[in-house]
Amino acid sequence: MPAIIGPVQIINVGGGIVQFGDSLYISPKSNSKSTSGQGALNTGGFIITNNGLNASNVLDTNLIDQPTVGNN
Repeated sequence: MPAIIGPVQIINVGGGIVQFGDSLYISPKSNSKSTSGQGALNTGGFIITNNGLNASNVLDTNLIDQPTVGNN
């Protein structure tokens, strides 16, 4: 089914897909990995973290963690 699109202004794109018109199948894929120490990713209004010795294991022995290609 055809789509009638008026003026479009895209200010910022932080990833993803913009589709105008017909489409049968859209499957965007992404993956990421992050490491942080204990208590570093806490969210909330009032947080108290009491941590002792902190060490993050950033050694990654896996060649592929989450395959993205061909993962429909």
